[in-house]
Amino acid sequence: MTDVIIIGSGPAGLTAAIYARRAGFSTLVLEKAPMSGGQIINTGEVDNYPGLQGINGFEMGMKFREHAQSMEAAFVEGAVLEIRADGDTKEVVTVEKTYQARAVIIAAGAAYTRLGVPGEEQFKGRGVSHCATCDGAFFRGKATAVVGGGDVAVEDAIYLARFCSKVYVIHRRDRLRAAEMLQQRLFSLPNVEMVWDSTVERIEGLEQVDGIRVRSRKTGDEKTIAVSGVFIAIGLSPLSEAFASLVETDEKGYIVAGEDCRTNVPGIFVAGDIRTKKLRQVVTAAADGANAVASVEEYFLSS
Repeated sequence: MTDVIIIGSGPAGLTAAIYARRAGFSTLVLEKAPMSGGQIINTGEVDNYPGLQGINGFEMGMKFREHAQSMEAAFVEGAVLEIRADGDTKEVVTVEKTYQARAVIIAAGAAYTRLGVPGEEQFKGRGVSHCATCDGAFFRGKATAVVGGGDVAVEDAIYLARFCSKVYVIHRRDRLRAAEMLQQRLFSLPNVEMVWDSTVERIEGLEQVDGIRVRSRKTGDEKTIAVSGVFIAIGLSPLSEAFASLVETDEKGYIVAGEDCRTNVPGIFVAGDIRTKKLRQVVTAAADGANAVASVEEYFLSS
């Protein structure tokens, strides 16, 4: 029996582990991936986390993990299949084993949203990517496209423009959603071309990507843009499928909880990108981890 089981080891889960250990709770972190850090490890540079301006995302993820390990939180690799919450004892079922705890914090995060167009799955790893900092170097001197209009898409385009001959930014609207500072940096780059009011209809190629078919939302006209790489940055989908039958979720699958991170099930808490909230950033994920543990403490005192 463990006091607290934390599902996921991104910034939310790792912060929760640090706070849980500081509170004196026995703590087990379950992570399905071979490496902690969550989405942040795929970010080349984090420029908005207080005190760590410009830190490499992978390095940041490792620092979070090292801190949690220094507090003697236990880590086990395993994919969670379900949570059973009959009574005071919670059971977390993984492929290999079932674990028991007094409280569970779900910090499983979210995954990249897919376009759902022909060629996307076919060319995954052969020109299609969701991570510019991971795969961008393979396209040095080549033309690439970024699909999306938020912060991540613009950051990816700025990063790729450093070494790609041309970067097309495909966005379905006539304006970006990214922060104004990021937009200014993007528009100042001579090798970036905006393709407004357009959607990707399919990704083309033989063995590798060699182009994308784009349709104008205003005229309906289609054209092919020659690129060697396509970086898709159109948002996130919560990894909540294993928990949806237990806790309340919204129409998009995010687990419903306020700032106290309490779900509708006593003893089950949620933190990070998987929770309903307005802003999904490292700093808000870390705040969730701390708030979730504060709510766990209150739960233990009242139960």
